[in-house]
Amino acid sequence: MHALPVGNRRAAGFTLIELMVTVSIMALLAMLAVPAFSTWIANSKVRTIANALQDGLRTAQTEATRRSRQVVFALTDDSNPSDGYTAKENGKYWAINTITLTDSGETAAFVEAGVLAASGANVTITGPVAVCFNSLGRLVTNASPGVTSASCTAGDSTYKVELAGADRPLQVQIKLGGQVRMCDPARTLSATQPDGCPAS
Repeated sequence: MHALPVGNRRAAGFTLIELMVTVSIMALLAMLAVPAFSTWIANSKVRTIANALQDGLRTAQTEATRRSRQVVFALTDDSNPSDGYTAKENGKYWAINTITLTDSGETAAFVEAGVLAASGANVTITGPVAVCFNSLGRLVTNASPGVTSASCTAGDSTYKVELAGADRPLQVQIKLGGQVRMCDPARTLSATQPDGCPAS
């Protein structure tokens, strides 16, 4: 085997210039992807919170029909609502209680609670502080459902979930008859857009 002359040998690997060009291209691609990735993360948070809200409302409705009595679903900032809580607009948690019958000696019972948004998530939830379901799973009026600062009115209700940096806010709608659904307000409900919100 003959050795190549010293002048014809080529070192394996990258030169410094090739490495710098590669790193520069990768940095440029990363900078272009960051805004889109940040928006995607914000949209994912909105969907997660809207799902949690929808699940909480459906749980309240199910408990009302299962127990054959009225229950109240309320937003709150109390992280441990099982020992009493105050309903609050744009609350970071949800809680469900049974409603005491006016002609009985029963007391209201805590049913379940859940987290909507961790502190610092900057999520805005706009909608009723509380909604009440009757034993048929329909919305019902109740001026004093037994939760501090809560009052329920019958009628279609909508929760809007928004977050700075997200370009896809979502809504959770509750119809008077009891239908609970999540929808995208940027789309109109139709056969081709079943995830859209009904036209107002």
